[in-house]
Amino acid sequence: MENGGRVMSDEPKILIVEDDAQIADIVRDSLREQGMLVEVAADGIGMDAKMRALDFDLIVLDVMLPGEDGFSICRRLRGSGDIPILMLTSVSSDIDRVVGLEIGADDYVTKPFVLRELIARIKGLLRRSRLTSSRVESPRKRLFRFDGWRVDPIRRQVHDPSHARIAMTTHEFDLLLAFCQNAGRVLTREQLLAVTHAGLAGPIERSIDVHISRLRQKLEVDPRDPVLLKTVRLGGYIFTAVVEETDG
Repeated sequence: MENGGRVMSDEPKILIVEDDAQIADIVRDSLREQGMLVEVAADGIGMDAKMRALDFDLIVLDVMLPGEDGFSICRRLRGSGDIPILMLTSVSSDIDRVVGLEIGADDYVTKPFVLRELIARIKGLLRRSRLTSSRVESPRKRLFRFDGWRVDPIRRQVHDPSHARIAMTTHEFDLLLAFCQNAGRVLTREQLLAVTHAGLAGPIERSIDVHISRLRQKLEVDPRDPVLLKTVRLGGYIFTAVVEETDG
C-alpha cells in the first residue's frame, strides 16, 4: 500500500547502492529470497530518488561509486538520521575500515565477500534496529535517565536534556544501553564487543574506540575531556553518570 506517496510494506526494506550491476543483482536476489523488499541504486543520485519513495530499514553502501563516493554519502546520511548502514569496499586496510566507522557506518564488509556472511550481518543489524512495531511490548516500558538524558530501550531512542532526539547508529545505541545497564562498572573492550557486536567490521579492537569517540561527541560537553564516559587505563571504559531506571 502507499501512504502520502511513499510505499508501505511489512517486509524489511533494503537499499543497495552499488554501481557493479552483477554484484548488486546477486545481493538483491539473495535478499529477496530471504523475504526482504530490495531496491538498487547505482549512485548517490539514484539513492536519493529511491529514498524519497520508500522508507528503508537498512542501506548496503559501496564506497567506490561514480560521483559522490560512499564515505561522503554515509556522512550525509548520518547527519540526517540513524538508518543502519553497511559499507562494501574492495579496499581492505584497517584505516579505511576505521574511517567508515568514524563517519557513522554500522558495519563494514570487504570484497570479495561470502554472500552468506553478508546476509547474516544484514540480518544482525536489522534485528538490533527494529522498532517497537515489530516487537511485543511489555506491560511497563522502562527508561534510563541520567543528567537530563533519556534512553528508551524499546523504541531505541535517545533524547538530550532539551528533549531533542539524538540520532545514533546501532552500535552507538547498543554501547550507551550497555553503559546505562552497568553504570559505575568498568567494562572491557572485550565485554563491549560481546554486547554490541561492534567487532563485526573486522578483527580490530579499535572499532570499539571509534564508536566510543562518536558517542562522546554526542554526550559530552567537551569530548576531549570526557566526564560521563571515562577511559580506564589498561581496563576499558566506565560510565560515571548516576543512572535511574524509571517507568515510561
